[in-house]
Amino acid sequence: MQKKPLLVVLAAGMGSRYGGLKQMDKIGAGGEVLLDYSVFDALRAGFGRVVFVIRRDIERDFHEIVLKRMGARVLCDTAFQELGSLLPPEIARAAKANGRTKPWGTTHALLCAGDKIDAPFAVINADDFYGKESYEVMAAYLAAGPADGAIVPYRLSQVLSPSGTVTRGICEVQGGYLRSVNELLKIQREGDGIYNTNPDGVKQRLSPDAPVSMNFFGYPESIIPHFRRYFDEFLQSHGNEEKSECYLPLAADAFIKSGKTAIRVLDADSEWFGVTYKEDREAAAARVAQLTKDGVYPPRLWA
Repeated sequence: MQKKPLLVVLAAGMGSRYGGLKQMDKIGAGGEVLLDYSVFDALRAGFGRVVFVIRRDIERDFHEIVLKRMGARVLCDTAFQELGSLLPPEIARAAKANGRTKPWGTTHALLCAGDKIDAPFAVINADDFYGKESYEVMAAYLAAGPADGAIVPYRLSQVLSPSGTVTRGICEVQGGYLRSVNELLKIQREGDGIYNTNPDGVKQRLSPDAPVSMNFFGYPESIIPHFRRYFDEFLQSHGNEEKSECYLPLAADAFIKSGKTAIRVLDADSEWFGVTYKEDREAAAARVAQLTKDGVYPPRLWA
């Protein structure tokens, strides 16, 4: 019997731009954090279990602020992402010697949950609100036991912050499938346009309608060994660098180009909002309050 899809929530971020642990910043009337709404949407869409990827140093607070409120209503596990998680000891030692203090990005985070993934799964960021429609289309896709991956993209104009630059994976889509992803690190609205500042300082104008990755990917569980090999290759090339990160969109791009998997593009007419910067919090809280008033969510999610 096909297991229900699994949701992996990446909640180990340092929150350097936010100025704190945004994955545990309460924005709902009942003390809910943003990921509460993602889990609520996922469960009612048909996901069966959740794995939270966190850091050891926030384990107690995460339990008190997030897991304790969910209680028995959510079947979940935790996995831990640290600088040295899954790394050969010599690479971990070299990274520390080079001054590295943070783990290795979203691909690394997913792999830290790898031994708990036993069903088709989706992966999301803890600090993004994806909308219930996105979980519905992803749950339906994964419940069918797919051989391919999937992505729910959003329009670039929907996923910016007025408070600063953001990192987004610009997608090329053809015939309902993802053809490539280009991860751009400094995207911002300027005047009447949207631009990325390239590493050489040159500004590149982007289409507001460009589809972008917000790390909402789905895969069969059989993809995990491919992620491991991809991460191992990344470490061989970048393991001595202080700040390089192994991004999920770039892994997807590599899988497509190497023929490891195709990635279906799932259409969901859904809104996005998030909390990249502290200044984003007020708008996110106001939107959650409005959705609650409109009956999309109950006043207390886990009451």
